[in-house]
Amino acid sequence: MDTNRRTRDDARILAIAWIVLLLGVLAIGWVLTHPLESTVDPWDDSVERWIAERRTPTGEFLAAWGSHVADTIVGVIVAAVAALVLWRTQHSRRPLVYFAVLVGGTLVLYLIVTALITRDRPPVEILDPGLVPDHSFPSGHVATSIVVYCALAIYLFRTVPASRRWAWVLFLAPVIVAPSRLYEGAHHPTDVFTSLVFAPLWVAVVAYVVVPRPDRVEA
Repeated sequence: MDTNRRTRDDARILAIAWIVLLLGVLAIGWVLTHPLESTVDPWDDSVERWIAERRTPTGEFLAAWGSHVADTIVGVIVAAVAALVLWRTQHSRRPLVYFAVLVGGTLVLYLIVTALITRDRPPVEILDPGLVPDHSFPSGHVATSIVVYCALAIYLFRTVPASRRWAWVLFLAPVIVAPSRLYEGAHHPTDVFTSLVFAPLWVAVVAYVVVPRPDRVEA
């Protein structure tokens, strides 16, 4: 298969996967905010109230730092630095494409979903100031923790075998970020669960298409 045709096929796969994920997330958001709103909201709110009632100064401090790990600007910087370092050390454009597609695709999906699906933040004190009040769905921080840190771990595992001794730590990012966002009252549990579903799927597709495999010629 010639390079141009392979590139077109890869782009087609990525575009179709992204559209399917976008429609899926929009469908989930619509279901949560319309037919199931009266059923899901009471449970979501009760979980957040339960968490808020048990906050402590130490917990608030840890949750703040746990959230900062996946702030948009932090995620973009980490992805950019990782892509540039891997590009220079591996002499390949694949890391640039990999992170550009992952982060760019996630950001555009998030912006579209939050523009079309309005969901108020949980009815508790929100410890992360400055959040848009009706952009609760889905959790951008949780998605960022997956498409940046987990995706970086996968890339390192596939292209830098020696990194497996330490790169696994990157998989802990969503384990830290998800409970932090719930603790801060920034999202409902179902907002977080949605990101825990769609973000890994996006990473899996992009990794399958972009990360070098034995049957690919290195660019």
